[in-house]
Amino acid sequence: MRLSDLQSKDIISTKDGKIIGRIIDAEIDVASGKLQYLIAEPKKIFKNLISSKDTTIYFDQIVKIGEDVILVDIT
Repeated sequence: MRLSDLQSKDIISTKDGKIIGRIIDAEIDVASGKLQYLIAEPKKIFKNLISSKDTTIYFDQIVKIGEDVILVDIT
């Protein structure tokens, strides 16, 4: 699966069912070539009015990658 495929999916928390956002970037370890974490940008309705932080999602926090969503367990 490519990063561009993941970027089109909503990220949803399994803890409370809230939409976290969508993937905007990924960090890959150069030495091993393994995915370290994904960076998700919150969904914004009013882009200029809401200031929010990006969320870091580590690979071991991903529960399931489905056709439309990515389920994550972020504590």
